[in-house]
Formats: sequence, C-alpha cells, structure tokens
Amino acid sequence: MKKTTTLAALFICLFLSLNSTAQKRVKASKIMNDIKNGKDIVYKNATIVGVLDLTFMDEKAEKLPKRKRRWWNNGNSNNKIEEQIKQEISFTNCTFEDNVFAYFHDEDTQYTFVANFEDDVVFKNCTFKEMALFKYSHFEEKADFSGANFNRENTFKYAQFKGDVDFANTTYNQSSTFKYAFFRNNVSFANAVFKETATFKYAQFKDGVSFNKTRFEEDLNIKYTKVRGDFNIQGMHVEYSVDAKYTKINGKSFSYH
Repeated sequence: MKKTTTLAALFICLFLSLNSTAQKRVKASKIMNDIKNGKDIVYKNATIVGVLDLTFMDEKAEKLPKRKRRWWNNGNSNNKIEEQIKQEISFTNCTFEDNVFAYFHDEDTQYTFVANFEDDVVFKNCTFKEMALFKYSHFEEKADFSGANFNRENTFKYAQFKGDVDFANTTYNQSSTFKYAFFRNNVSFANAVFKETATFKYAQFKDGVSFNKTRFEEDLNIKYTKVRGDFNIQGMHVEYSVDAKYTKINGKSFSYH
C-alpha cells in the first residue's frame, strides 16, 4: 500500500510538472488579441509561439490602397502606418520562437508598419530566436532589454528612447544596428557582446552612455555619433576596427586606440 501511495504521488507530481510546463507556452495570437483589447501584457518564464506582430500589419494591409513601387521611395517616407500601443508590455525570462515585429516593410503593399510604445516596455533576459525588429519605434517610457539574447537579425535603427533605457548584458549573434537611434536618458550597454559588426552611426546620446566591459568581436561603427554626458568605455574591447570619423564626445573629437 505504501509503495502504491508513493507511486501515485510521483505520478501526480509528474502530471503537475508537465501541466505547468505546458501552461508556459503562449500563442503570439493571444498576446496580440489582448493588446487589441487594451490589456497589459505581463509574462514571466514563458515561451511565445508564433509571429508576434506588434504592428498588426496583416489586419491593416487589407484596408489600405495599393501603392506603386518607386525607386526613390524605398519604403521610408510617407507610407508609414503606425500602431500606438498604450499599455505596458513586459516579458521576463521569455523565449520567442518566431519573429518579433515592431517594424516591417511590406513589399507587396509598399507600406511600412511600425509599433510605438506609450508605456513601459520590458524584454528582460529574453531570447529572440528569430528576427527582432524595432526600427523607427518610439519608446515614451522605460525600455528594458537588459540580458536579452538576439540570435538573428535585429535592428533599432531610427528608434527613439525618451525614458529610462537599458541594454546591459545583451548578446547580439548577428550584425546589429542602432544607426540614427536617439537616447534622451543615460543608457547602458555594459557587458554586452556584439559577435558581428555593430553600428551606432549617427546615434545621439543626450545623457551619456556606458560601454563598460562591452565586447565588440568584429567592427564598431560610431561615425557621426554624438554623446553628451558620461562616455564610459572602461574595459571596452574591439577586436577589429573602430570608425569614429566625425564622432563628437561632449563637442570634442574622439579616437579609439
């Protein structure tokens, strides 16, 4: 009887464990539906399954008139369709199995779809297995990507960060770009690892930036970058070359040796 009771208890524990694991898999479509219904998005220790399209591109594209493709347009002028996400978006220790889009240029419709965030945005200690695109996105409040692992293509080109922001301890396994990015508050890239070329060309840091112990395992492009405030590069390592042409640190030219 004792053995039977023990085995039953073990099966119950196993069932509860498997059930708990199953509950941690969340469909991206559910998250998108909750956003549409104005709900705060807060997940911890979850795996997100499916494309998380924060721009709601598919839904909007159907209602838009067709555009003719022109070589001078290049998808970046007056064809931008923006989604304003007003509620909190928070993911901690989560894995995204498919693409995460806060930006997408649709070749079929010739429209560029962008998501902007009016409340806090957190992707802390998250893993992006596929693309993570935040080009043109505006972050009005806190943006916390600390500890995130970007396995594939990622971009924050033209992104604007107007609140507190953190990219410390991040890992970029492919080329990454913060070209033209704007940071109003101090931002940390401390202990980050860029395994391929990192681009901060034309980026603006209005209240300082930390590259303390940051590793750039290929090239670093900070051409035309402007920094006002603290510029912490203590322990920073660049394996190959640094392009700092026309870079200004508190109004002064900068060269990295």
